[in-house]
Amino acid sequence: MEEILSQNEIDVLLSAITSGEMDAEELKKEEEEKKIRVYDFKRALRFSKDQIRSISRIHENYARMLTTFLSSQLRTYVHIGVESVDQVPYEEFIRSISSLTVLNIYSMSPLKGSMVIEINPNVAYALLDRILGGKGTSVTKTESLTEIEKILLNQIFEKATGTLKEAWSSLVDVSPVLEEFEENPQFIQMVAPNDTVVVVSMSAEIGEASGMINLCIPHTLLEPIIPKLSAHYWMDNTTDERDEEAFQKLSSNLQTTKVDVQAILGETRITINEFLKLGINDVVSLEQQIGDPLTLTINQEPKFYVQPGQLKKKIAVQILEEIEKGVNTHE
Repeated sequence: MEEILSQNEIDVLLSAITSGEMDAEELKKEEEEKKIRVYDFKRALRFSKDQIRSISRIHENYARMLTTFLSSQLRTYVHIGVESVDQVPYEEFIRSISSLTVLNIYSMSPLKGSMVIEINPNVAYALLDRILGGKGTSVTKTESLTEIEKILLNQIFEKATGTLKEAWSSLVDVSPVLEEFEENPQFIQMVAPNDTVVVVSMSAEIGEASGMINLCIPHTLLEPIIPKLSAHYWMDNTTDERDEEAFQKLSSNLQTTKVDVQAILGETRITINEFLKLGINDVVSLEQQIGDPLTLTINQEPKFYVQPGQLKKKIAVQILEEIEKGVNTHE
């Protein structure tokens, strides 16, 4: 809404212009300057905030799956999480990473082009240390990786392509292939220096080491699927009706699944010395009052309070009440 001046304010303004205290041309120039906005063509923003959020969502899922994969492979504590998602010129990404690092170049068929996953040396050396039986401690190296170290890292990164494929499956079916392994970023020229790339930065903790993992995704790679990065596309996919046939099949399979059920008559604690001295006709006192109900466990989880009895000449239990999590009314 435009500001409306009072008659008194108009008179004061006209008086100031007439007396020379205020220049009308300068006022006009200031108004024009306000409309000018600086635009850096080297940092062209080709993705909207909505599309960047979609890319972030995909790679948050990728980070979770990569955490699970590396934990199972390395048998140690691993945590990976997305820290930021930015769009920058390709040359800026190259300048931002170490001159000696670990770079994996993946083709993403059927999409045209490649993406780069840069592994900080701290993380890469922790991976190597753990693969070779260490605690996951990082080391500071100034020389290049040996051929054996390259082969070991290549093997783990090739196995990890499945997590990348699964994470992107919500957007497009791709077949990632590790095409190249490089240590010097200056030897990689995927796109023109001024071309826009999306950089997904993830923090990684492996064993006793921590560092960054950066994914560099060129705009040209994402261009064919940009319409799928909109919130409207994601909402359409999340509102699909469930497959009733698959649901019924899953329910049927679950109903026939066998579980381990145990009625705990009682428990007690004794020392090793007492255990070694046990003999025939000795009596072990349980921490269970004769009038209290027993606990029924299902797959080691307490589920019901029961009372013992007999059914058709077989020992049985009768369910009295369900055990609520965090509540024990019979203590």
